[in-house]
Amino acid sequence: MVHTSTSETYGTARSVPISEAHPLQAQSPYAASKVAADKLAESYYLSFGTPVVTLRPFNTFGPRQSARAVIPAIIIQLAAGSRQLKLGALDPTRDFTYVSDTAQAFLDLGEAPASAVVGELFNAGTGTDVSIGQLAADIARLMGVDAEISEDPRRLRPKDSEVLRLRCDATRLRERTGWQPGCTREQGLQQTIEWLQRPGNLARYYPDEYNQ
Repeated sequence: MVHTSTSETYGTARSVPISEAHPLQAQSPYAASKVAADKLAESYYLSFGTPVVTLRPFNTFGPRQSARAVIPAIIIQLAAGSRQLKLGALDPTRDFTYVSDTAQAFLDLGEAPASAVVGELFNAGTGTDVSIGQLAADIARLMGVDAEISEDPRRLRPKDSEVLRLRCDATRLRERTGWQPGCTREQGLQQTIEWLQRPGNLARYYPDEYNQ
């Protein structure tokens, strides 16, 4: 069983890149629930020998993603004609991984020899991070528009809840399974933009609404 965790369990990076040995810091109820789930999975392995492996993907993005996530939130605002982007905090950085690469990490772990992975924890990410402000500017450039980027107080996380930096160390996953990201951030953004700009797809989203 490949158990799904999240990079949010690490909280703001104390050192980068973040390896699996990084301390756990649950800065939100969501992160706390994932830490608890990780430990429950680990307990079944230790107590009963359940063949469990845990994967911690860093920030996955791509077509069909909920508008709660920052990348579709940016794209749909621009695609709908807005030139004033309203986002949450602009300074935090994230390690964004295209959805096909995250999916491949799950497949690679699920198909790996049990002796190489069972009972262990693995990160999946590109090893590069970008600030949300720079990410928004990059998306605007790819879409060929000029946009004013600002913070919307409604979208700001509580101060102590905000994770300020995430950058992945996926060395263990690469060494045990051979996994490598196959899509650059820019390639992934371009594919996501193209999908969201199709009229039938864009119509599923509401750019003027903030999805909490």
